[in-house]
Amino acid sequence: MKTTTQLFKIFAFTLIVAWPAFSQKKKIKEVTAATKPNIVLILADDLGFSDIGSYGSEIQTPNLDKLAHEGFRLRQFYNNAICAPTRASLLSGQYQHTAGMGYFNINLGTPAYQGYLSKQTVSLAEVLKDAGYSTLLSGKWHVGDDSTTQWPRKRGFQHSYGNIGGASDYFVIKQLPKNKRSFFVKDDKIVHPDDEDNFYYTDEITKNAIGFLKDQREEKKPFFLYLAYTSPHWPLQALPQDIKKYEGKYDIGWDSLRILRFKRQQELNILGKDQKISVKNSDLPAWNSLTYDEQKLWARKMEVYAAQVDNLDQNIGRVVEHLRESGQLDNTIILFISDNGAAGEDVAHGFGGRAARNWGPVGTAGSYDSYTRNWAYASNTPLKSFKGFQYEGGISSPFIARFPSKITAGGLVDGTAHLIDIAPTLYELAGAKYPQNYNGNIIKPLAGESLVPLLFGKDWSRAKPIFWERAGNKAVRKGKWKLVSVRNDRWELYDIESDRGETNNIIAQNQQIADELKTLYDAWAKSVEVEDWKEIGKGKGFEPSFNP
Repeated sequence: MKTTTQLFKIFAFTLIVAWPAFSQKKKIKEVTAATKPNIVLILADDLGFSDIGSYGSEIQTPNLDKLAHEGFRLRQFYNNAICAPTRASLLSGQYQHTAGMGYFNINLGTPAYQGYLSKQTVSLAEVLKDAGYSTLLSGKWHVGDDSTTQWPRKRGFQHSYGNIGGASDYFVIKQLPKNKRSFFVKDDKIVHPDDEDNFYYTDEITKNAIGFLKDQREEKKPFFLYLAYTSPHWPLQALPQDIKKYEGKYDIGWDSLRILRFKRQQELNILGKDQKISVKNSDLPAWNSLTYDEQKLWARKMEVYAAQVDNLDQNIGRVVEHLRESGQLDNTIILFISDNGAAGEDVAHGFGGRAARNWGPVGTAGSYDSYTRNWAYASNTPLKSFKGFQYEGGISSPFIARFPSKITAGGLVDGTAHLIDIAPTLYELAGAKYPQNYNGNIIKPLAGESLVPLLFGKDWSRAKPIFWERAGNKAVRKGKWKLVSVRNDRWELYDIESDRGETNNIIAQNQQIADELKTLYDAWAKSVEVEDWKEIGKGKGFEPSFNP
């Protein structure tokens, strides 16, 4: 078996030499008001902070790494810690409560917790369509289940394909009756896969996206493509040829993998030299404490997870290649983010009764498994915790932007940006007017700040604090300070500039700063109608029973 040092050298070298070949053949043209940029917004699902090569991973992601090399990255970009609230903020430019999804796509009985996009908000698709764009969606929706009022075509998308809910099988599950299998919706019509043997959902998302782009060329308009992959969200189901690439690579275990990724992040300058890796929870087992058979099973889970990320990257490459071949790539801004940190749920044991769905080995169509907290901590290296919590591991995402006519290649800055900043950024780039009224409804002002100066290499610093709340988990970030409370009323304070891993709670030495941040949080919570979770959340929805 190779040593961890040898393995680290191998994947570091691989990352350097593996840039793909979708280079630009045409001369870059200056974007003017007459040539509005196309927009491709790519959202991964449950992808950890360190799961792609340009953020420290050993997983083969050459297409995303190429986008990063030719574009711009942020060290600090924030989401809302979990699927539906993130998508609500991304699509609306509002905090999740203002958008109507304070908890999830579940109606808890108040406007801020109604479980679907509010009529007092407008979607990216609605605004950009009015600005002359074709609006296209391929992938996951998860911001409204009612087909008559809430599906994508009711919120501004001219064409759409994908799953409406939060998760989907990647393969056709032949053991289930057709009416109980994962279903997909194309332009408001439920569709089932025609070719059961060749269907793989990540590939299908790309196939439909490229189909929409080809059809859109006839309209002679700029396009907005929202490419919302479900990968690498559970279940662990991947193509055999992708799994094969990673066989044996995770026999080193999660403890060694975290160290390898941390070292790589330091080399890539993703972290400051003095940053520390987060402290792993004491209830998570050490790799060396497992038996041989346990290690092989756990290693297999990570092999499949890596295969899903690898396949995601392949599909992003196919979209980029289509844009290149069609001559549209140079005038297209591409953004890539993830909806939350890596997921710690154990879906095979006790989560929604899904244990009954495990009919076959991990990775196959019969599997409904997940890789749980053990590997999630490695995926989120060097950050603390994972999906669902407001520690950095739950709310942090990679951020890549590529737009060669405006964005200088190779940029890497802290940024301290949030989902709510995407809408004002895209509206500025598109020359789109944000409405005060829409379909007879008064529209809430945008909550975020345009990142255009930051993307284009100009001085930019965040003017407003950033806030979070979900299921009683709370946080506020202002400057270098972050105040956070997870599942209780005990607040913790961290200096994120020097302690991104949240290893040292310094609230005792900085009580005045904590009090000031708490006052800001309370005022924000009132303004967006945050409810006391102990009351509104009684007995409703899934809440993780594990420690963050």
